[in-house]
Amino acid sequence: MLSRTPAAPARKSRGRVEIPRDVDEADVIADGRLVHLTNLKKLFWPEDSITKRDLLQYYADISAFLLPHLRDRAMVMKRYPDGAAGKFFFQKHAPESKPDWVPVCTISHPSANLVDFPVVQDLAGLLWVVNLGCIDLNPWYARCDDADKPDYMHFDLDPTPGGTFEHVMETALIARDALDELKIQSYPKTTGSRGIHIYIPIVRGPDQRQVWEFARSFAKDREAAHPKVITTEYRVANRPEKHILVDYNQNAWGRTLASVYSVRPKPRAPVSMPLHWEEVEKGITMEDFRIDNAPARIHREGDLYRPLLLQRGRVRLEKLL
Repeated sequence: MLSRTPAAPARKSRGRVEIPRDVDEADVIADGRLVHLTNLKKLFWPEDSITKRDLLQYYADISAFLLPHLRDRAMVMKRYPDGAAGKFFFQKHAPESKPDWVPVCTISHPSANLVDFPVVQDLAGLLWVVNLGCIDLNPWYARCDDADKPDYMHFDLDPTPGGTFEHVMETALIARDALDELKIQSYPKTTGSRGIHIYIPIVRGPDQRQVWEFARSFAKDREAAHPKVITTEYRVANRPEKHILVDYNQNAWGRTLASVYSVRPKPRAPVSMPLHWEEVEKGITMEDFRIDNAPARIHREGDLYRPLLLQRGRVRLEKLL
């Protein structure tokens, strides 16, 4: 058996798990569990001098806000072993190396029969999955007790070639106003990439197909009302330029989106940040929310996506089907 230098332990300062700097491995105690972290000095964003350790520290620092949005949901792992600019791969099955204390969510999946997805329930599980190279986090739309009954609906607004982020914000406000007319409260967040996500908390009941059908109808209506701005064309080659795709197909069964507070594999490590609608009205940029400044904002503003977790204020979508 090969021997190695013992990994440096993590320190806890005023309730904060502090992952050591200047070491390549560390043993972290989180929630009373030991998590072994590796390749901490690896540059995940070389041009920005952001390491894997920095990514782990970010998630540790905002975990109290993030974890409620991940608990009890299957996690589709999107792994970037060589950092943000490297190749990635999707992994559905929990790896054999998974600790016993990371639970799984077993879902019947067309591509692989039964799949045991890992479930991130606590900080230890969060650090474990990020240590596997997951830069952004992609939870299932429904909780594990009924994987076909989502508790939110969403729209992914993405510019086609020539479209600008200003057009994205304009489209987001069009969608908000139309949802307001239906008495549906909506919650925006940056995607951390090029667009905006709009989430709507719904009462569990309609299955994923029914949610998709409502989202499709809503998006098609917006396209008909604003044909110079909005498209719903699924085929990339047929999408008109200088438009914003209102992507309802992301509501299809088995799809996932980067969760709220996820870091994205883009320059400067932007974060998928929940917004006030007033911020969308005034205008923001994707670069406003990054791994280096996001924790301060999150702790200052609190969880703007908390309504997605509450029982009150949810839409009874079946009444609109």
